[in-house]
Amino acid sequence: MEKLFIIILVPVVIYLVYYLLNKTEKNSKAIRKVLSQEGKAILSKEVHYYQSLNDQDKIEFEERCLKFLDHVAVEGVGIDISLKDYMLVAASAIIPVFAFKNWEYSNLTTVLLYPNTFNQDYQFEGSSDRKILGMVGEGAMNGQMILSKSALEAGFLNTTDAQNTAIHEFVHLLDKTDGEVDGLPSFLVDHTYTLAWLEMIRKEIKKIGEGKSDIDPYGVTNRAEFFAVASEYFFENPDRLKAHHPELYKALSEVFKQDLTFS
Repeated sequence: MEKLFIIILVPVVIYLVYYLLNKTEKNSKAIRKVLSQEGKAILSKEVHYYQSLNDQDKIEFEERCLKFLDHVAVEGVGIDISLKDYMLVAASAIIPVFAFKNWEYSNLTTVLLYPNTFNQDYQFEGSSDRKILGMVGEGAMNGQMILSKSALEAGFLNTTDAQNTAIHEFVHLLDKTDGEVDGLPSFLVDHTYTLAWLEMIRKEIKKIGEGKSDIDPYGVTNRAEFFAVASEYFFENPDRLKAHHPELYKALSEVFKQDLTFS
């Protein structure tokens, strides 16, 4: 009888130990999923978009920032990465897709932070042609994004200049989801609205070229760049965009499923 009891007890004990260890590990992971007070303080201080959210949406924003950082590596090239860098990169990723609850950037594995501007050869030192602030990688660099650390921080420092390099690049990634960076993200723009969307872009680019628009002149480069700079404007200064470009504001509000103004 005693032997039988031991035979039964040993597997039970082994299972119980396994269960407790496994439960502890899961709890440990769950605890790490909760954003630290320092991380929340960074979002509260640096990210105007986060500041405008209600308490429930702030919790969701925090969780999605952590989920993004679980799936995408953020690495420094020639610099050390701080918690602030991680939080600003994650915030830049989540802001454009906040209305899409289960969104993941399947076309991104790594965000590389450079100290400052760089050139087409990814050099950030000893070159006079270093003018690039951000780039979505192609070819051998596919799945990677490069951002200037200084541009990343500057994008959140001024909340009214309609410029945010990191958001700009993440919008390019959204645009690229259908295979092309062409200013026409098929999963965002309803097919029945495609022609109207393209015509509106054409008109707005024409106004920029004629000096009749306050949209970043870089938007005349092509449709993809127009979509990106207009999106920067939308998220950085929605009230001004709505006042100066009501049709464009309405269109972007429908694209991103977000209305960021109170009027």
